[in-house]
Amino acid sequence: MKTKEKKTRYRLIILLCIILAIPVAWILIVRLEGGKPSIKLDFLSQTIGITQDLSISVADMKSGLRRVWIGLLQNGRETILLEKDFPAKGLIVRGSKYEESFKVKIDPDKSGIKDGKAILRIVAYDFSWRQWFKGNRTYLEKNIIIDTKPPEIDIMSRFHNINQGGACLIIYKLSEQCRRSGVYVEENFFPGHSGHFQDKNILMAFFALNYKQGPETKIFIKAIDHAGNTSKAGLHYNIKRKIFKKDVINISDKFLNWKMPEFDIPSPQHSELTIKDKFLKVNRSIRKNSYNKVIEFAENTDPVLYWDNVFLRLPKAANKAGFADSRVYKYKNKIIDRQIHLGIDLASIAQSPIPAANKGKVVFVGSIGIYGKSIIIDHGFGLHSMYAHLSSYNVEEKQMVSKGEIIGHTGITGLAGGDHLHYSILIHNTFVNPIEWWDKAWIKNNISSKINNVKED
Repeated sequence: MKTKEKKTRYRLIILLCIILAIPVAWILIVRLEGGKPSIKLDFLSQTIGITQDLSISVADMKSGLRRVWIGLLQNGRETILLEKDFPAKGLIVRGSKYEESFKVKIDPDKSGIKDGKAILRIVAYDFSWRQWFKGNRTYLEKNIIIDTKPPEIDIMSRFHNINQGGACLIIYKLSEQCRRSGVYVEENFFPGHSGHFQDKNILMAFFALNYKQGPETKIFIKAIDHAGNTSKAGLHYNIKRKIFKKDVINISDKFLNWKMPEFDIPSPQHSELTIKDKFLKVNRSIRKNSYNKVIEFAENTDPVLYWDNVFLRLPKAANKAGFADSRVYKYKNKIIDRQIHLGIDLASIAQSPIPAANKGKVVFVGSIGIYGKSIIIDHGFGLHSMYAHLSSYNVEEKQMVSKGEIIGHTGITGLAGGDHLHYSILIHNTFVNPIEWWDKAWIKNNISSKINNVKED
């Protein structure tokens, strides 16, 4: 009997221990959890300008958020940007908020924060019973620089004479290194590049007017530093108006039946396009896509001035079409389309060898819609040459070529009606008149003299 009573007593003791162990375990595991709150700061720059909006996220998925404090420390002075306490929830005293995002605005001028070094500090607490019920704490600190002064722009090149549809070079110096600077021609941006001069704050920007931009075109320089401060500067320039030629091209059935099979032209469902409709799709949609593809390759450039002096022209070749010719297309004596020719067509003997116009890096070799087999060469600082309607290639992408090196042969690929070279020059994203780059005097007066006249301190 006594043995049975002992067993009962042991069971009660074990049960009582289990009952007592549950809240103890809960306290140890749940209320004394050691997971610290997380802080995420969406701010990659190290510099803060006149104003800066910070995106901050905090979270604690276990015991919940208790408090968040955000401030700036500079020269022993503390500036509070945000402090927020979160309410508790329930009898077990857990947080009612487990994650929160903030937009914090830093305004140095209004807050009395001076230019110079500072520390951005973010502190978050949770509702854990750790640290004598103060909770787990997370610190995040970031060394920053307060910079409220906009960059200064000093234009070093003196003369900026530009032809409508032509190119120009400007050289300027910044008071500090900026994340973005260059020339705006109306809304079109031409980036400036450092690297040619020892002083990294001296930049060169090749910019251009398209064939429609005349003397009324507005041009200025803009610079944005790493803190987001912005400066603009005007410049002295003179734009010469150009009148471009008009041309009529008669389209025959013979030409269409010869050329249209070369293009992949989708037809509307349950209908058949006429040969004329196919041509219009090529001359409009495929032409536009071809243009955009060329621009895509010309947007990327090396900050190296690969080329030197005058650009070469296809030897012993006659001009068959000019830059910015306004073309009217006629089919059976009726006008069916209008387009602009953004290059110069040069014709010699069939499959003539094509020399690279100047030294550079080949950035594209392949077929481009209406241009057919094409080569694009980067000459550095946003300057590219393009060779189209080729019959064959002699180069590969990423290959460096010398001036005069044979890169391919003329042909009739794309929308070419006869064997010739379609030759184009681009500045960043704008086709310009190649004739300027064949002119030794123009290059000396507008490019090389400006570069040679720069005097570094």
